[in-house]
Amino acid sequence: MFIGPSAECIERMGDKASARETMMACTVPTVPGSDGICETVEEASAFAERVGYPVLIKATAGGGGKGMREVHEPADLESQFKAARAEAEAAFGNGGVYLEKLVLRPRHVEVQVLADDFGNYISLCERDCSIQRRHQKLLEEAPSPALNDEIRRAMGVAAVKAMRAVEYRNAGTVEFLLDESGSFYFMEMNTRVQVEHPVTEMVTDTDIIKEQIRIAAGEPISAADRVPFKPIGHAIEMRINAEDPDHGFRPCPGTITKLRLPGGPGVRVETYLQEGSRISPYYDSLVAKLVCHGQDREEAIARAKRALDEFVIEGIATTIPFHKRVMDDQVFVDGEATTDFIETQMGDLL
Repeated sequence: MFIGPSAECIERMGDKASARETMMACTVPTVPGSDGICETVEEASAFAERVGYPVLIKATAGGGGKGMREVHEPADLESQFKAARAEAEAAFGNGGVYLEKLVLRPRHVEVQVLADDFGNYISLCERDCSIQRRHQKLLEEAPSPALNDEIRRAMGVAAVKAMRAVEYRNAGTVEFLLDESGSFYFMEMNTRVQVEHPVTEMVTDTDIIKEQIRIAAGEPISAADRVPFKPIGHAIEMRINAEDPDHGFRPCPGTITKLRLPGGPGVRVETYLQEGSRISPYYDSLVAKLVCHGQDREEAIARAKRALDEFVIEGIATTIPFHKRVMDDQVFVDGEATTDFIETQMGDLL
């Protein structure tokens, strides 16, 4: 039994250009973008001139930041367009790209959604994923410190509208960009459960994987009677990667010689590591997820600091020191981090 949405949903929402068109048709807010795929540099240039620079080139089949390029000046468009297409072709076997107006200094906020065969379409809670490098998320938290109740409700309604538009079933995530004025725009939909789903589980007391299995087995969502969800406290997830943050986050394969996991109230660790584990250079660098929950954001940060101090991984470099710096950074503590956080606050790491 396959646990997930239909192949049609995966294909329709997996193609970002098609997903944009679908969202526009059902009036979910979208960033101004090109009319489908741009086949030539001339088409891309015409769009950029019409909406104004900066613009963002995105692979229609993309993910993980691959096939994505920011263009701030007309002179850079041709080279970045060709680079994005080549990277997309190499990564996905599909070199198609489209353009969007680049939203400057946005927050990256996504909504966890569930849908079953009984007409239940629910949004669990949003997650703030603004701290990232090269469009790869490094830290997620829920609820987002940037949202008030009005924006939270509106974003949840938009996420459910997106699900209904494609008759979605099972778990998914609808991702948005939030600008400085409080306006939000559809970015993409992930038709699967994501690495950061434990953040939402901690603040909604919901087992998302269990709900996926129930839906696939033809049963209703057990959490449907708790809609609308109000976040229970605050949760932060830190991705522990086998990367060296002091040297530009370069990959750091090797063998784990010592491992000590943190514990205590509100601390959750998901990992496959054991002492003696070999970290390969050929796969994703994620080796553990550290999730800390508190009755409020201040307590969640305090618990994260303690857990990071207790977390010992020797034999390889990891992003544990990076996350310690984040927890001490005043911009993060104040809840004001945007997607350029590393560039503006930790430029020395790049």
